[in-house]
Amino acid sequence: MPKAMQYTKGSIIYFEGDREERIFIMQQGTVLLSSTDIESGMPVAEQVKPGEFFGVKSALGHFAREETATALVPTIAVALTVQEFETLFSNNKALIMKMLRVFSNQLRQIHKKTESTLNKISEDQRTGMLTVAKSFYDEEKYRSACDVYLKFLTRYPNCAEKSEVSRLFADAKLRKEKMEARNGRPASFDNSEDTSTSNASLKVFELPAFERFAKTYEPDQVIISEYEPGDCFYLIQSGKVQLVKCVNGSSKNLDILKPGEFFGEMAILDNSPRSATCMAIGNVKCLEFNKENFELLITGNPQMALLLLKLFCKRIYDQKRRYRILVVKDLQAKIADVFLMLNEMNPVANEAEKQRRFNVTISDLAHWAGLSSEVTRDEVNKMVAQRKIEVYDTYIVVNNILDMKRIYDTRASARQA
Repeated sequence: MPKAMQYTKGSIIYFEGDREERIFIMQQGTVLLSSTDIESGMPVAEQVKPGEFFGVKSALGHFAREETATALVPTIAVALTVQEFETLFSNNKALIMKMLRVFSNQLRQIHKKTESTLNKISEDQRTGMLTVAKSFYDEEKYRSACDVYLKFLTRYPNCAEKSEVSRLFADAKLRKEKMEARNGRPASFDNSEDTSTSNASLKVFELPAFERFAKTYEPDQVIISEYEPGDCFYLIQSGKVQLVKCVNGSSKNLDILKPGEFFGEMAILDNSPRSATCMAIGNVKCLEFNKENFELLITGNPQMALLLLKLFCKRIYDQKRRYRILVVKDLQAKIADVFLMLNEMNPVANEAEKQRRFNVTISDLAHWAGLSSEVTRDEVNKMVAQRKIEVYDTYIVVNNILDMKRIYDTRASARQA
C-alpha cells in the first residue's frame, strides 16, 4: 500500500547516488531537488510542489538517483513502489500523456545540448534531409541514400530542388545496382534469434488485430530519416534497427535497438522533426502506428504506455551519460570515461576481475568521445605505450579498469577548464 511519509524541515528524502526504487507524490510542503549541471559543474535546483511526482526516472530505469531530495519545509509525500506507481499510472490517461510529454521534452533538450557540443549546425528539415542523404552517398551506402532521396521527393513533391534531387536519386540507384551486381545483393541476415515473442513487451501485440500494422524492411533500408516530419512510430517485432545521426556531414552510430523496443515516438509526442535516422540491420519486421491513433493506442494499452515511459527513462539516462563524456576537456580523461561507460553497459559477473575486453574499434571510441579518428588514435597509443590497454582489429582490452577510473578522477578538474 502507498505510504504517507512525514519529513521535517531540512530532512533528506534521498541522496544523489542512492539506489532504491520508491517513487514519491508530493502531498503537502515543498521538496528541493539539487544536482550538478553536467556541462558547467554548477549546482542546479528544482522545487517540487504538491501534486507532483519525483524520483520517477531512477526508479523506473533502475539506476542511481541523479539528485538529492530535501524537504524545505515540513512535508508529507506519498511513497509508492514501482508496482503501485504502475497501477496508478495505468488508470490515469491524463497522467500518462503528461509524463510521456515531459520525458520526451527532457530527452529532446539533451539531444540539443549534444548537438551543440558536437558543433552540429542546425538545419531546416529539407536541407537536413538532403545532408543526411549525401552523407550516406559519400559513405557508399547507396541503398540508404536512395531511401532518403525518395522520402524527400515524397514529402516535398513540388519543391524547387525536385529536378536535382531526382538526378541524385537516379545516380545513387544506379550505383546501388552496380554494387549489388559486383558484390551480390545485400545479405538477408538470419534474425531467427530475435523472432521470439517471449519478451513481455511483445506479448501485448501478438493478437491478430495488430497484424494490420505490420511492416517489413530489407537490410540497410531507411525506416525513418533524420529531419523528416514525424507522423508514426514503431515497435520492433523481429530483427534489429540501427539509430544513426548525421554530424558535420558524416553518420554517427547512436544505438542498436532489438525486438520489443520502440523508436520514432519522440516526434509523435512533441510535433518535432525526427532526431535520428533509423535503418534496418538485416531483415526487420515492425508494427507501425500513426499519429492519429497514438493517444488512443497507448491509453487503451496501459502496458504499452509503461513500456514507453521506461524507455524514455533509459534513453534520458543513457544520453546524459554520453553527454558527460563529450563535455570532458582532457583528452585522456575523455577516452578513459568512454571505457568506463562501456564497462557500465557491459557488467561482468566477477567484479574482482579487473581486465575488460570491449568489442569496439578506435573508430568507435572516436564516435563516443566526439573526437576525430586521428586524435583518438594518438590518445589510444599513449595508453598502449603505458600498457594500460591492448588494441586489436575488432576489440580493445583494458588491462585494469581501475586505471581508467584513476585517469578520469585525477583529471576531473580539467572538465571545466
